[in-house]
Amino acid sequence: MKKNPVLLIVDDEKATREGLRLAMEEDFDVFLAANTAEAGNVMKHDDVDLVLTDLRLGGDSGMDVLDEAMRQKRPPVAIMMTAYGSVDTAVEAMRRGAWHFVTKPLNLDEVEMLLKRAMKSRTLENENRELKQVVEERHGLKNLLGKSLPMQRMIESVEQVAPTRATVLIEGESGTGKEVVAHTLHQLSGRPVTKFVVVHCAALSPQLLESELFGHEKGSFTGATQRRLGRFEQADGGTIFLDEIGEIDAATQVKLLRVLSERTVERVGSNVSVKVDVRVVAATNKNLKQLVEAGEFREDLYFRLNVIKIDMPPLRERGEDVVLLAAAFLREFAKENRKPIAQLSESSLSLIKSYDWPGNVRELRTVIEHGVVMCTGGEILPSHLPTFLQQRESQIEMMPALANLTSGMPVKNGNGWNLAELEKRAICGALREVEGNRTLAATLLGISRRTLQRKILELQLES
Repeated sequence: MKKNPVLLIVDDEKATREGLRLAMEEDFDVFLAANTAEAGNVMKHDDVDLVLTDLRLGGDSGMDVLDEAMRQKRPPVAIMMTAYGSVDTAVEAMRRGAWHFVTKPLNLDEVEMLLKRAMKSRTLENENRELKQVVEERHGLKNLLGKSLPMQRMIESVEQVAPTRATVLIEGESGTGKEVVAHTLHQLSGRPVTKFVVVHCAALSPQLLESELFGHEKGSFTGATQRRLGRFEQADGGTIFLDEIGEIDAATQVKLLRVLSERTVERVGSNVSVKVDVRVVAATNKNLKQLVEAGEFREDLYFRLNVIKIDMPPLRERGEDVVLLAAAFLREFAKENRKPIAQLSESSLSLIKSYDWPGNVRELRTVIEHGVVMCTGGEILPSHLPTFLQQRESQIEMMPALANLTSGMPVKNGNGWNLAELEKRAICGALREVEGNRTLAATLLGISRRTLQRKILELQLES
């Protein structure tokens, strides 16, 4: 559904504001403001395409409105109007980013024509920017790094699903890159690049989440001083990414189900349905099916979301991808910090490959950034990595000695130490040494109790 451009009219005279609104509301969604504070509030909460502002706003100045408009992530096209026109004022307005300058008394037909010309100019600029971004991103696939089989299967799914309208559910541990996949799905969908809207569901209270998703009308609740478009309306024609979907409350689940079923939204405080054309991608680090079985998530909403499911493999299951990702992050952060760092040392690579990365790709990225910042030479050494990895290096070196806690000698294979067997012997020996106290055993081994617990399960040592 095509929507009208959003126009913000700023004038301290109510009669002028209302007159312009009546003249323009057929072709534009109009917001009104009487001063710079009200104008800033509108631009903060709504994606404004055009600003028509008076120069004199009582004790305020339209130049401040213009400055605020230019600070927006997507600056609107701004037109200055005044009864105090002068060449100097026009030049100053243009210098600050104004697209045009008109004088009062206004000719409404001329103003309307000027606004439509301005909107056409903005549309062309957006299309050029989107095309450039698509080319630069190489259709988004450059962000999905990985040669491992689980990653290649996931990439194949993304390529197959992306051009469709199907709703996608992405499940995976925190830090595996679910938002990157969602963004890639959007970039490959053919929808406008700028129409990718993200909502972090877990970060908002139920009331705020409802307003954030569906919008609200002026006066619908305390503090609702302006009508606000929700994220679904903002994403019309594009993609909305609902992160941590498993955290939404029961009431919001009902309303979201209606949006997915009918492709319409109702703003809080309104009974008017607005049609939206939105591709929905949701993500969670929980198992939604288990939440359904536990009665914590609606089954019908789960089926609506789970049209296509993409499972994100944890980094510990991606084998050679760890080195590939580490090298990519090293290049990124070395360039960002202007450091001539070429590689990780062999010892650093060994540490990185031996770690199981419970924080997944996000944790690896943080570790490499730490290494780049602390590095003073041409390669990252273990001493440049975070402390917990440096301690791990000592633990690896001490494994033969720890194995002597057992009654037998350390086990070797044809390629050197059998680390899995050494871990078993070291853990069993440490537990015997402290009569089964896992906290003391973890201290003796130099690892956390949580890591010890995980290793006991992995190595099947519960008995």
